[in-house]
Amino acid sequence: MNKIKNPYKGFEDQGYNCFACCPSNPYGLKMEFYEDGDYVVSIWNSSDNYQGWLKTLHGGIQATLMDELGGWLVNRKLQVAGMTTDLKMRYRRPVPTGDNVKIELRGQIKEFKRNFAFIEVTLSHNGEICSICEMRYFCFSKEKSESDFGFTGCELE
Repeated sequence: MNKIKNPYKGFEDQGYNCFACCPSNPYGLKMEFYEDGDYVVSIWNSSDNYQGWLKTLHGGIQATLMDELGGWLVNRKLQVAGMTTDLKMRYRRPVPTGDNVKIELRGQIKEFKRNFAFIEVTLSHNGEICSICEMRYFCFSKEKSESDFGFTGCELE
C-alpha cells in the first residue's frame, strides 16, 4: 500500500478544518489514506471518544468514516472533487472502541456513469466486515474542482 498525500494539508489558514481528514482539527478523526490497487484504504483507531453505546462505535461516525473514504476515492482515482448525493448504510455487527482497536475501511469505485461514481466501502474489525456503505458521488469537472474547491490533484507520497 502507498500513502496518499493529503491535497488539502497546508490550507488550514484558508479554512481547511475537515472533521474527518484534517490532521490539525483537535476534535476530528484525523484519517489517513492509502492506495491498494483499485482500492483506497484507511486504518483508523476506534477510540472511546466516538462511542454511541458502551464501547461501541457510533453509527454516525461509521457513516462519516465511510463517506470520507468515498470522497478520497473520487479525489485519488478520478482526480476531481466530488460530493455525496446518496448514501446507504448497512450495519451488520457492532464495532468496538478502545485505544488499541484498529478498524480498516476499504472502498472502490464500482461504476462510473455520466458524472456519477458509484462506490462501495466496507468497515472491518479483525477481518470481519461490520458495516457496508453504498454511495453515489457527483463528480465535478477538473476545471470546477480547481476553481471552486482549490483541488488540483491527489498524489501519492
